[in-house]
Amino acid sequence: MKIASWNINSVRFRIDIVSQFLRENEPDILCLQETKVVDGDFPADAFRALGYEHIVVHGQRMHHGVAIVSRVPLLEDDRFDWQANREARHVGVRLANGVRLENVYIPAGGDVPDREVNPKFGQKLDFLDRMTRWSDALDVPTVLVGDFNVAPLPCDVWSHKQLMDVVSHTPIEIAALDRLRAANEWVDLGRHFQPAPTPVFTWWSYRAKDWAASNRGRRLDHQWASPDVAGAARAHHVFTGCRDWLKPSDHVPLVTEFDW
Repeated sequence: MKIASWNINSVRFRIDIVSQFLRENEPDILCLQETKVVDGDFPADAFRALGYEHIVVHGQRMHHGVAIVSRVPLLEDDRFDWQANREARHVGVRLANGVRLENVYIPAGGDVPDREVNPKFGQKLDFLDRMTRWSDALDVPTVLVGDFNVAPLPCDVWSHKQLMDVVSHTPIEIAALDRLRAANEWVDLGRHFQPAPTPVFTWWSYRAKDWAASNRGRRLDHQWASPDVAGAARAHHVFTGCRDWLKPSDHVPLVTEFDW
């Protein structure tokens, strides 16, 4: 089974490249973040035309939003309010084999890494703290994917030295993400298959005139598995080439293959 994850930055605006990715790579399940559409306007017909009959959405007009589309049955869907303000940032399902699949869009956190002057940064840290408490109580096999908006390792950013004070790579965010990972002994599948210090990026700013030439990327997107699931992972891929497609997202998709 191939599980994909992609912050698409508006699913309706980029439905053509989503469809292209599905046709070319045929994942069994695709988890989307930042869909930016209410549930009733989600382009379900485009996914069903490609064989993705099972669709679970948690949308919001113009902002945030997550969705899971699948060629295999999805059961017991949940929507957790880890933001504590009803923003659409999580959707989870159970697969037929009993594994939980959780799709999350963690807040970016604004520009200033100080919760006293930047409430958005505090909201991000609180979001991670709520996820950590959930993770600590988790007792089922689980795959956790999404845009975490944190690049935890020095080789997850183009310049560790220059970005240590930039939101997404600050020590306080990294410590919060480390607590989340430790709470359930999560296995970072990206780094399991591409160990540090190999640089791996999943996001490049739109501001760069030539994103590939400058390569000032960050690894903000992740796929984690609980230890009882991680052993079934056979491969992990980052589809960097999608960043060059027509009307691209600033993120690229990830795919992990499981032997189930």
